[in-house]
Amino acid sequence: MSDEASLPPCPKCGSAYTYADDALFVCPECAHEWSAAPAPEASDERVVRDSVGNVLVDGDTVVVVKTLQVKGASGPLKAGTKVKNIRLVDDGTDHDIDCKVEGFGAMKLKSSIVKKA
Repeated sequence: MSDEASLPPCPKCGSAYTYADDALFVCPECAHEWSAAPAPEASDERVVRDSVGNVLVDGDTVVVVKTLQVKGASGPLKAGTKVKNIRLVDDGTDHDIDCKVEGFGAMKLKSSIVKKA
């Protein structure tokens, strides 16, 4: 049996009467359960994913998966258009990709409408 003095107090209510149950600690007073393993550290780095869940990085080539009407353009940006050398940005809007699209020029795209090529 484990030594009760080495068990951590409950993080929810602060009770000292916790006990170990396999890989979990349990508090009998508030019924809170938590893992004995240390929590992974939160990363400050932002992860941008495409429409199917692939991680995007600067310089990737992506394909547009949805036809888009572009203001000021003579026609739509069609699904299947390949966009090379993207740049990820965090400018406070929901558009997180800066790129140059052939025939359209510089654009901002959402990662939810592209997939990694």
